[in-house]
Amino acid sequence: MTEQDPVSGWFKSSRSSDNAACVEVRLSADTIGVRDSKDRGGPALAFDPAAWTGFLTTLKATDPS
Repeated sequence: MTEQDPVSGWFKSSRSSDNAACVEVRLSADTIGVRDSKDRGGPALAFDPAAWTGFLTTLKATDPS
């Protein structure tokens, strides 16, 4: 489950709490954007889909839960 802004497309996980250090993600066909949820007007990182998939694969492989 995610919390998404229907206008901008940015979302953060529903597992995020309001006071935690969270990031928001925006998906498109050729770019995945990542930004700090507390600084929405600040800079954002951009990844191509292959790099993002590699990141998520590594993250899931090292998740202790």
